[in-house]
Amino acid sequence: MYKIAVLPGDGIGPEVVNEGLKVIKAAEEKTGFDYETIYYDFGGERYIEKGGDPLPDSAISELREMDAIYLGAVGHPDVKPGILEHGILLKLRFSLDLYINLRPIKLYPGVWTPIKDKGPEDIDFVVIRENTEDLYVGMGGFFKKGTPDEVAIQQSINTRKGVERCIRYAYELTRKRNKRNKLTLCDKANVLTYAHDLWRRTFNEVGEEYPDIEKDFAFVDATTMWMVKNPEWFDVIVTCNMFGDIITDLGAMIQGGMGIAASGNINPETVSMFEPIHGSAPKYKGTNTANPLAAICAGGMMLEYLGENKAAELIDNAVSKALSSGKIKDLSAGKMGMGTSEVGDFVASLI
Repeated sequence: MYKIAVLPGDGIGPEVVNEGLKVIKAAEEKTGFDYETIYYDFGGERYIEKGGDPLPDSAISELREMDAIYLGAVGHPDVKPGILEHGILLKLRFSLDLYINLRPIKLYPGVWTPIKDKGPEDIDFVVIRENTEDLYVGMGGFFKKGTPDEVAIQQSINTRKGVERCIRYAYELTRKRNKRNKLTLCDKANVLTYAHDLWRRTFNEVGEEYPDIEKDFAFVDATTMWMVKNPEWFDVIVTCNMFGDIITDLGAMIQGGMGIAASGNINPETVSMFEPIHGSAPKYKGTNTANPLAAICAGGMMLEYLGENKAAELIDNAVSKALSSGKIKDLSAGKMGMGTSEVGDFVASLI
């Protein structure tokens, strides 16, 4: 019996999560695994009503006991930007040590990509982003703040432990994918000569244990160029927190947009969290126009993480069939040709 914590969150979060759970239920009925869902109301509405800590430590303790976390979206127009993002999203990542951000960049059949002459056979790779270090640690400060002489310092923190476990995960995933067996390190070692020297040395040293994996290097600026010009060159990319944040949004665009982009925040030894990468989109809340496919794909990623590979495969195939059917006209909210709940029903019917 899997225990899945459900955090619907804000805006369209509850709507897309509902459709994701609908599809997970259809997969469960076909394959027969057991699970229960435990709901948490952390988000903007709760914060406005109760104030205080957006995600109390007692909740973190409960979430540690779960098998997985299924998140909708965080962000409320009546809450100052940063409060919920830091108080919920970053707190979850750091408190639960979710040190891997896993982002499949996959173009499904029937989905438009802005890259001319590229198709599903060309855009199918994975980005592994280190998720708990680098500039996001928040180390730094101000000197003479608010004056003409102000100095602001933000430090990039990279530890051997953090870098090595991320790189090792990337090698293992490349071997497991068994597609091109090629791992690309995306860095800026020609400029960030301390932090990314650590990344390169670790990449090479750990790579000695994986002689079957082709090693590749690309500076981050070159990576963005090749993702647009030759996305078929990539199999798995591993990179630091900041660069991963940037190139995965580019990846979302070449796979058709935020409406299809899902992610996992993973600690392979404990609980992990899965979510669509889009925001809460409050203007679409309650309109039944939001695209739930990213949340549905995130649900499939969650089942794969739990070891329910057949159920995850059923969801991925159902999404592919739905998109190639031509019935979903566009991946943008309000332009799909059917409502949020209709898309969920359609994908569930294809399981």
